[in-house]
Amino acid sequence: MEIKGKTAIVTGAASGIGLQYAHDLLKNDAKKVAILDLPTSNGQNSAAELEKEFGKGSAVFYICDVTNAQQLEDTFKEVINDFKQLDILVNNAGIMNDIRYETMVNLNLLGLIRSTLLALDHMGKHKGGAGGTIVNISSVAGLVGFPEMPIYVATKHAVIGFSQALKGKFDTTGVRILTLCPGATVTPLVTEAKDIYLDFVDKYIAYETLLQLEHQSVQHVSDAFIELLNFGENGAFWVVENGKLPYAINLPDYHTLTVPIEKKK
Repeated sequence: MEIKGKTAIVTGAASGIGLQYAHDLLKNDAKKVAILDLPTSNGQNSAAELEKEFGKGSAVFYICDVTNAQQLEDTFKEVINDFKQLDILVNNAGIMNDIRYETMVNLNLLGLIRSTLLALDHMGKHKGGAGGTIVNISSVAGLVGFPEMPIYVATKHAVIGFSQALKGKFDTTGVRILTLCPGATVTPLVTEAKDIYLDFVDKYIAYETLLQLEHQSVQHVSDAFIELLNFGENGAFWVVENGKLPYAINLPDYHTLTVPIEKKK
């Protein structure tokens, strides 16, 4: 895919990795990027900074709570009306907080599903669209079991499953489904992860475990994101962790994972 001339929506893009995605899309000659985030997110200033670097109208901030279904639908309509087209959706918005698990599930999973369906309504060839690309941001936590954060892990596994299923409809929709799984990254999501654990988890051990992981920069993750957009085939799952080059993974057929059950008396 050539990014040049394309328009994009990035959710949760007022700061952190999302803002870096928006920046690097414009750096690679995207036409316009819509930044969707909360009214408290300082998104207006983020968009203004991007406009200074890439030109007036290149980045536009839209106040949107991704967990609010009606507001999300209205915002998509507004963006498409303003941009006249939509080519790329980046489902980046998310939190990591097992105490606020209902909000987290609504944001990390339901918000991602809602925005995906809204994008398919516009981009999907089955709806008269021209096709496009959706990038779902999961995590290495979506590939392993991290016992300190079982609900966060569940949301990220669900993103993997959703993407795995949806990729099979490419012939119908013409929309490429890509998934990026970053490892530990230097963002507040990790560095401020203290009072976010369920009561049966030792939060001090959990926090220290997170801090001891090999962290990477948001720029490193965004570099992998751009590579995925450029070269990832429909259904691609890429991992970027430990500051190393990204790599693709193939999710195995569960039949290859069979293990005989030993019955002990």
